[in-house]
This record gives sequence, structure tokens and C-alpha cells, in this order.
Amino acid sequence: MKKIAIFLIATTISLVSFAQKYAYVDTKYILENIPEYIQAQKSLDDLSEKWEDEIKAKQANIQKKFQQYQAEELLLPAEMKKKKQEEIFNLEDDLAKFQQTKFGVEGELFQKRKELIEPIQNKVYSAIKELASVGGYDFIFDKANQTNILYASSKLDKSKRILKNLGYDTK
Repeated sequence: MKKIAIFLIATTISLVSFAQKYAYVDTKYILENIPEYIQAQKSLDDLSEKWEDEIKAKQANIQKKFQQYQAEELLLPAEMKKKKQEEIFNLEDDLAKFQQTKFGVEGELFQKRKELIEPIQNKVYSAIKELASVGGYDFIFDKANQTNILYASSKLDKSKRILKNLGYDTK
């Protein structure tokens, strides 16, 4: 009796798993074929590069001030040494605050990315949800996110269909 119950459970599970419908998309491919995303990413890269240049300039200034201090250190009175050290420390502190403001977890780059990229991603995810709903898919995997998909038939790839549903040419 126990063997029959196990057999029935195994058979039921295998039948249920065969009834599931699944597909996959490549969100990296999808996003790279959306002009607004490409433009937004370029804007973010340009902004990031600008801030990195500012950081490099500030670092060079700090390095220059430190080298000047080291060259003059032996000749400076204690009060002047302390003033120069504080100036260098304040410059380093300002640099750290600048980096945090621009590149920190809640920094300007994060906020700008959220402003520019998130709406595009939300459109893509909405299109994926719609595809799942209309197509009756139980699972839609994302090939771009390092999943453990070792092989996937191209007929299950719905990336071009998502782009087409969003109104983009899929050439």
C-alpha cells in the first residue's frame, strides 16, 4: 500500500511538472536594444566620469599639498605645521564626503540611476509579466542574471517578443 501511494505521488508530481509552461528572456539583450536605456546609461557614464575626474583633481591637489608640507616640515614652527596638517586633513575629509555624496549608497549617481533606468526596467518587467499572463507561462527565467541555465532552446527565448511588445524594432 505504501509503495502504491509513493508511486501515485511521484506520478502526480511528474504530470504536474509536465503541465508547467516556461520560457526565458535575456534582459541584458532587451535593455541594450532600447534606445532610451542606451542614452540613460551614457548619461550616467558621462556623469560618473565627470565626478571621477573631479576626484582625481582633488586627490592630486591633496598629494601636492602633502608633498609641499613634507618639503617644508622641518623649517615650519609647530603652529604652522598643525595648520598645514589640518588643511590637508580637511581636504581629505572633503574628498571623502564628495565621494560619498556622489557615489555612496544613496548618492547622486544612485538617485540618477533610479530616475533614468528604473522606469525603463519597470516597463520591461511589466511587459514580461504581461507575456507570462497572456502566454500562460508559469515561469520566465532571466538568462542575463547568471542563472544556472546550462542550455536553453532558442525557441523558448521571448526577448525579441518583449522588445516587439514594447514597440522596438528587433531586426
